[in-house]
Amino acid sequence: MNRVPSLALRVLAALIFLCFGVNQLRAQAPATPAPAQAPSEGPAQDSADKAKDKDKDKDKDKDEEDENPFAPEPAPALPPGMTGSDASDPRANLAPGLYDAGETSMGIKHLTLLKKPEAFQLGASDPDDPKVQKMIGQLGIGNIAKMPKPLQLVIAQLAFANSDIAFQGNHLFLGNFYGVSIYDISKPANTTLLTSLVCPGGQGDVSVYKNLLFMSVEMPNGRLDCGVQGFPPEPPPPAEEQKDKDKDKDKDKEKKHRIPAAQKDRFRGVRIFDISDIKNPKQVAAVQTCRGSHTHTLVVDPNDKENVYIYVSGTSFVRQPEELAGCSGEKPDKDPNTALFRIEVIQVPVAAPQNAKVVSSPRVFIDARTGAMNGLNNGGTHGKKGPEKPSDTDQCHDITVYSAIGLAAGACSGNGIVLDIKDPVHPKRVDAVNDPNYSYWHSASFSNDGSKVVFTDEWGGGLGARCRANDPNKWGADAIFNLKENKLTFANYYKMPAAQGDTKNCVAHNGSLIPVPGRDIEVQAWYQGGISVMDFTDAAHPFEIAYFDRGAIDPKMLVLGGDWSAYWYNGYIFASEIARGLDVFELTPSKFLTQNEIDAAKAIHVSDLNVQNQQKIEWPAKLVVAKAYVDQLSRSQALPADRVAALQKAIQSAETSHLSKSNLKKLGRIAPSLEQSAAAAKNPADATRLHALAEILKHPSA
Repeated sequence: MNRVPSLALRVLAALIFLCFGVNQLRAQAPATPAPAQAPSEGPAQDSADKAKDKDKDKDKDKDEEDENPFAPEPAPALPPGMTGSDASDPRANLAPGLYDAGETSMGIKHLTLLKKPEAFQLGASDPDDPKVQKMIGQLGIGNIAKMPKPLQLVIAQLAFANSDIAFQGNHLFLGNFYGVSIYDISKPANTTLLTSLVCPGGQGDVSVYKNLLFMSVEMPNGRLDCGVQGFPPEPPPPAEEQKDKDKDKDKDKEKKHRIPAAQKDRFRGVRIFDISDIKNPKQVAAVQTCRGSHTHTLVVDPNDKENVYIYVSGTSFVRQPEELAGCSGEKPDKDPNTALFRIEVIQVPVAAPQNAKVVSSPRVFIDARTGAMNGLNNGGTHGKKGPEKPSDTDQCHDITVYSAIGLAAGACSGNGIVLDIKDPVHPKRVDAVNDPNYSYWHSASFSNDGSKVVFTDEWGGGLGARCRANDPNKWGADAIFNLKENKLTFANYYKMPAAQGDTKNCVAHNGSLIPVPGRDIEVQAWYQGGISVMDFTDAAHPFEIAYFDRGAIDPKMLVLGGDWSAYWYNGYIFASEIARGLDVFELTPSKFLTQNEIDAAKAIHVSDLNVQNQQKIEWPAKLVVAKAYVDQLSRSQALPADRVAALQKAIQSAETSHLSKSNLKKLGRIAPSLEQSAAAAKNPADATRLHALAEILKHPSA
């Protein structure tokens, strides 16, 4: 087992902690029952007990601050009425390792793993190596004299995690907290690295449009010039300030981490690169925002050919106005211009990207009746000490736009929301939902027909083991909603079903649709829970149809790793492995998915893919698509076996004859009977398949 490199990610959690802020992590801690309260024994005893409790609370706060977030924690008992994951699944007990971990799969073939390029490796395994101190300085971490040297090595390596993916033509863009790597995927099984652009600032989420590459930056070490030197570490607070800080700790824990001093060269926002020369990207713009850009969404307005738009989701602290004019982190009652409770919209002139600028800051959480900008809350959720009170929603984590239907689905920390984006500069909220089982609304996907939305819950922020046998399968899961007339209605949950160990960070994360006609199928990353492929055609009964998983990176300590994103692109699945590199997969036939269905999905080719800018899929009228529908109608028994056999024979004859006129006529004669069967189908999915099959048989294309 490769243990030394695994140290690289043991404290990446600290980095994400700085990016997310205290609030989010507190809401995502594992739930445990609240302690019972003993009856009072009188005023004197009450006073003594309160003093003791105060001291205990102080000690507890200190313990929590000093607590090792990577030490394995056993899962608490399941709440009443809930069930956990399956400990008998083949994925539950895989051998650990970084590059030699045990692997298992069903319906997926692993083609290759490309390890991270040297540009995104520290290149040191000795804590005394000067590179270690240099990197710690670049991250702005000061006062490390008391920090154990092995931990210093870990911290120095924490800035090289892989993040999200975008595609264009035969190129894949893999974001990283230290920059972006560009790969040639013209031969997916033999994917090669073209170049790595070093440009720190995390988390490096990327999207691409024509000759432009966009990158999210929110960490305080980001610089306008992409420099790696960061900024000087923050000095420790003066003694008097430290005393005041300790006094106010319980009053306002959010302020215990000071905002970094203003720096004129700091960059937090969205970078724009010209990638006309794919091997030499050039930064042409850098649009600053108050909270930086944790993620962003490319928005293409079908009515505006001159510009593209970027929705910016910031989840980090608000910077000082001395660093960026107009920034305020105050609550709305203190400052109506607060940078909280909003997203930003950047307009990018395609022909002049250097003129990109923020053109609006929509208050998407506003209460339309009262005008209060803090108009949404999470309704209360589960926390470390039991049920938590409702808290306001002041940020979106991720927004998926579906311009073809004029809507967006926002995963906004405490709520899932639906936005009308027909005017992309001024999106309007048309619905919102919350869920006590949801800790942090993270991302969203539409079904291709726009009738369903899959939201994800990143319980634990991706930092914890949340797929163990005793972790509820309604927490850290997908929530599937039906969407009708712009209103969301809950249908069911889906969680990757295999139990994972205490040292595997696992929770729902990023995924995309797989374009199998006649079905709603999504491939999804679950960090160290691997990849799971879900069928949610029937929103009330989602189920798994394929998976791939590896053993834990480290058997004794939770090391942040696993799949950040898993996306289907032109016939293959590409996954961003946080610690290891880039994985490439392809689907294989199983009882859940036929070769015809896989081939029909491969018939869809797109010129580019930014998953949060969802594209409508239109299947060609090819016989391979017809064969996929026939397989589905056979599986669901919507047609009797003899009719299925007759259809298969007729389609095969047409293919063999290269669509001869006589065989085309035979197919056309079958279509009316399929339309009649559609009218009598037992469920909408089969009716849709029968209609679609009939249309192809009327006019099949080569």
